[in-house]
Amino acid sequence: MKQRFARWVLTVLGWKIDGIPPRERRFVLIAAPHTSNWDFPLMLLYAAAFGLQIKWLAKESLFWPPLGWFMKLMGGIPVVRSHNQNLVEAMTQTFATTDELVLAVPTEGTRALAEFWKSGFYHIARGAQVPIVPSYLDYGLKRGGFGPALTPSGELPDDMNVFRAFYAPMEGKFPELFGPIRLREEDSP
Repeated sequence: MKQRFARWVLTVLGWKIDGIPPRERRFVLIAAPHTSNWDFPLMLLYAAAFGLQIKWLAKESLFWPPLGWFMKLMGGIPVVRSHNQNLVEAMTQTFATTDELVLAVPTEGTRALAEFWKSGFYHIARGAQVPIVPSYLDYGLKRGGFGPALTPSGELPDDMNVFRAFYAPMEGKFPELFGPIRLREEDSP
């Protein structure tokens, strides 16, 4: 019922459902491009339309009353950005204790233009030994879906080249806010 309703809402809004859901039961999901507040509800609609139960990371300020309980009910995991917590290790441990987990990570970390993607998605997947699945909302063609799963090889530039090629034709709601697809570690020797 939830899946049919989500598909209906997307159709009414003029969005196309592209492709098939990932086969994996445990993976890190890249949520990109992230340039608008509309990305979040659309991501939840697409997850429901594909029959996926997702957990997602978001800044703690989104979890204050009165909507905090609802955000957690929808799969939200609050992140306290001001504290130096080992989020990668915590999420790696979470993967180790479950047979099924789809963890959506907004790699840009913001809707504003960012010089680098946050690398946590990569390190979580590598530490948990799970694949990374790119998802997308292409506002240019009003379509959304998933790309092929990639198991991180540890060869960071090669793995990131796969994501750069995948996202090259995608257009965010505000294309000028979709920054370069690169991690700060790629610039390190």
